Amino acid sequence: SLTDAPVTLEILQKWVPRVSHYFDKDHYTYVGHQIVIQESIEHFGAVVWPGALALSQYLESNQEQFNLKDKKVLEIGAGTGLVSIVACILGAYVTATDLPEVLENLSHNISRNTQNMNVHKPEVRKLVWGEGLNEDFPVSTYHYDFILATDVVYHHAALDPLLATMVYFCKPGTVLLWANKFRFSTDYEFLEKVCNVFNVTILAEFPESNVKLLKATVREN
Repeated sequence: SLTDAPVTLEILQKWVPRVSHYFDKDHYTYVGHQIVIQESIEHFGAVVWPGALALSQYLESNQEQFNLKDKKVLEIGAGTGLVSIVACILGAYVTATDLPEVLENLSHNISRNTQNMNVHKPEVRKLVWGEGLNEDFPVSTYHYDFILATDVVYHHAALDPLLATMVYFCKPGTVLLWANKFRFSTDYEFLEKVCNVFNVTILAEFPESNVKLLKATVREN
């Protein structure tokens, strides 16, 4: 229930300042690996948001509670790919998804950061929330242990399709981990809808950055 006191955390400075000729690359260190992320200023999805840092940090420091090794993981709205890369380093079979215009940068970051590692090869796929789910990810074939989502809720019109997508992929046994910076009343309204559909626990709060990390599972009838 939401009444359990969540852990209060701060987002640690995992960003490694570099003297670099490129203003568009950020260097992070998670799970003992340096990760280089190229951002793109043209798209919302191509910037590292605080929710991604919060979830990456949480997965790194709670590996016993959420063991991703050999688990099937789907990230929706993967953006720059940071969370998918961290999940991959932690041993998951990762499918990173986002809108078509974000995929090139996403693929670049994921392949660049995982190609020389002994990990399951991650997959990058197009996923427009609420569209073509049955065709592209038929239930008979695709079952995920974890759904990861970070900063997928902000001022946009696609909240209903987003919720429908979460519902579609969350089967019995699936754990949805969603980290988000809460900025607007619409964010809290969306949280309320999520709580109406799923069993929801707040795992952690990062007060400085207004990020909440939530765990949701499907209600068993």
